[in-house]
Amino acid sequence: MDAEADPPQNPITRHKCLACYKQYKKKEHLIEHMKTSYHSVHQPRCGVCQKHCKSFESLREHLTGPLPRGICSKIFSQQGCQLCLALFDSPGSLIGHRETCRLSAPTCPGTSALPYIDSQFDCQDSSDENHAGEGPGGAVAIDCEMVGGGSDGSLELCARVCLVDEDERLIFHTYVQPEIPVTNYRYDITGLTEEHLKNAIPLKKVREKLLQILQNGESIGKVRLDGGKARLLVGHDLAHDLDCLKMNYPDHMLRDTAKYRPLMKTNLVSHSLKYLTRTYLGYDIQSGTHDPYEDCISVMRLYKRIRSQLHPEEDHGTMTLSNNIVGMPDSWISRELDNLTPDELYAMSRSDYKCWCLDLIPRLSA
Repeated sequence: MDAEADPPQNPITRHKCLACYKQYKKKEHLIEHMKTSYHSVHQPRCGVCQKHCKSFESLREHLTGPLPRGICSKIFSQQGCQLCLALFDSPGSLIGHRETCRLSAPTCPGTSALPYIDSQFDCQDSSDENHAGEGPGGAVAIDCEMVGGGSDGSLELCARVCLVDEDERLIFHTYVQPEIPVTNYRYDITGLTEEHLKNAIPLKKVREKLLQILQNGESIGKVRLDGGKARLLVGHDLAHDLDCLKMNYPDHMLRDTAKYRPLMKTNLVSHSLKYLTRTYLGYDIQSGTHDPYEDCISVMRLYKRIRSQLHPEEDHGTMTLSNNIVGMPDSWISRELDNLTPDELYAMSRSDYKCWCLDLIPRLSA
C-alpha cells in the first residue's frame, strides 16, 4: 500500500501594488505603501511594462541603467526616445519623432546686443490654445544673472533680467542697478562689466514692471486666490531669482524645473538646468558665459515638453470614498481599506504634486 501523500501546501498569498509592482506578504503592508507612495496616473511610467516611477531619472534607470529590466530595455532600445522616454510602435515612427524631439540651442544675442527691451506684451494674445497655461494669461519664463556684493562679493545681487513667452519671443530684458555697490561682476560667468550697469534701471522699477507683466491686469487678491488671468511664472530655482528681485509671487503660479518632482533626482535633489537641457532637450547650454535669454528659452521648452505629456484622466468617482474615510475612526478605516482590491487602492491614490499637464485643462474663472 502506497504511503499517504502529504497534503498540498497553500501557496503564500502576495499583495501586489498595481503601480510599482512591489509585493507584500500582508495586506496592511500594501495599504501602508499606498498611503505613502502617492502613485497616480501622472507619475512617469514605463511604456513597456507600465511600471510607475517617482521621477524620470528612476524611469531612465529602469530602461537604460546599469541593471535595466530585460524585456523593457530591449524594446526601448529599438523603439524608445532617449530624450522624452516615449515608446513608439515602430523604429520608423521613432525616427520621425527624433527629428522634432531633439532641439537646437537658441541663438544668444549676447550682452552687447540686448539693451532695455519692453515689448508691451499684450495679455489678450495669450489666451488661445497655444498659450494654454493656467488661466488666460499663459506662461512666461524668467532668468536672472547675479553679480556679487559685500566685502567678499558673496552677496547675490540681480544685475540682469530676461523674460520670454511661450513662443520664445523676448518680451522683457533689462540690466538692473543693484541697491548696494557691486564688488564682483563675476565676468567669467555673467559677461557683465561696470559699463553694462552704468545706466541700468533701479531694482524697484524692474520689480514693478515684472509684476505688471505677470499680474496681467489682475488684482493681487485674485492672483493669490486662483490666478485669474495672471500669468504662470516658469523658471529654474525660482526661489533664488525671486529672492534676489525681492519679489513675491504666489506658489500656485510658479512652475519650477528645479523643484518639479518628476524632474528631480531620486533623492529629491535638484538637477542643474544644464543637465536637464542636455538630457531632455538634446543640446548644451552654459558652455561659457551664462546668457539669461538662452536659459529662459531652455526652461520654457522644458516646461512645455513636460506639460504636453498625455496622461489618462483620473477617476474622481473614487474621491467620495477617500474623503469619507478621512473622518472615520481608525478601526473602521482599517476594516474598510482591508476590503478594497488593489485596483481600488490605486484609484484612491493621488500625487503629492500638481502635474503640469493639468495646466492644459481650461479653468473656469469665477
